[in-house]
Amino acid sequence: MTTALFTHSACFEHDPGRHHPESPARLKAVLNALEAEEFALLDRREAPRAELEQVARAHPPRFVERTLGAVPQAGHAALDGDTIISPGSGEAALRAAGAVCAAVDAVMTREARNAFCAVRPPGHHAEPEIAMGFCMFNNVAIGAYQARARHGIRRVAVMDFDVHHGNGTQAMFWGDPELFYASTHQFPLYPGTGSREERGAHNNIVNVPLPPMSDGVRFREQFLAHIAPAMRAFKPELVMISAGFDAHESDPLASLRLRTPDYAWATAELVKIANEHCQGRVVSTLEGGYDLHALADASAAHVRTLMTT
Repeated sequence: MTTALFTHSACFEHDPGRHHPESPARLKAVLNALEAEEFALLDRREAPRAELEQVARAHPPRFVERTLGAVPQAGHAALDGDTIISPGSGEAALRAAGAVCAAVDAVMTREARNAFCAVRPPGHHAEPEIAMGFCMFNNVAIGAYQARARHGIRRVAVMDFDVHHGNGTQAMFWGDPELFYASTHQFPLYPGTGSREERGAHNNIVNVPLPPMSDGVRFREQFLAHIAPAMRAFKPELVMISAGFDAHESDPLASLRLRTPDYAWATAELVKIANEHCQGRVVSTLEGGYDLHALADASAAHVRTLMTT
C-alpha cells in the first residue's frame, strides 16, 4: 500500500478575488511540488463530489442548501467578510469534502496506507451553521462522520497544526466523547478561540495556544507534553490531520516561526501514534498556508513523511 493523493481541478475554480490570500495559486503550488520524481509512487485519485447526505452529517441540511444557494451565477458573493465565493465555489467545496470522504474510504478499506487531500476551500473554521474564515464546509469533520457512518468506527482523532484555531471542528466535536480534537495555534489571533480552558464536554479537546514568535522547539515541546499523551490515551481508530502550513516563519498572515522540518516531525509523530493504535490509518487535508514557496515546501515534506514513515 502507498499514500493516496486526492484532488480535483474544480478546486481551482473557487475564486475569492484578485487580492484574496486564499487563492487558486495555493493549490497550484502544492500540486507542482508533488510532481517531483520522489512522489512518482503517489496513488493519484480524482476527488468525487460529496453527496449532500455526507455534508449534512456535519452541517444541518438547511445550512448546506443556504450555502450552496448563495453561490453566485457571476461575480462574487460574501458569506462573511473573509469568505468570498464565486460561480465555481459550490463545486469546489463539494469536491473538497468529497476528497476527504473518499480518502477515508480508501484508508479504511486498506486501498491506501494513508492519504493527503490537496483541496480548497479549506474547512476547519466552518461551524455547524456558520461559514467563515475562508471555509464553506468543514471537510475534516465531514470525513470523521464518513468514517463512522460508512465504516463503523467510533473514535476519530483530529490534529490541527494550522496557525489559526479550528473553531469549527472544535464546535462540532465538543459534546461527543468519541471525537477528539487537538490544536496548536497562535494565540491571540483569529478567530479568538482555542484557550487551554476550552476542553470539551468530555475532556476531549486539547488546545495548545502558542504566543507570537514561538518557534519549532516550543511547538515540539508542547506537542509532546500535551497532545501526544492525550491522543494516545484516547486510542483513536482513525487519525486525521488538518494540515495548515501557515505557522511557517515565512507566512504573511501570522507570526509563529515553524520551519519545514517541524512539519515533517509533527507528521512523523502522528503517524507513530496511528501505527500504535489504528494500523497506521491517517487522512490529512490541506487547510491554510499563504506563502507559496513555504506552502509548497512544507506540504511536500508532509506528504514525503506520510509516504516513508
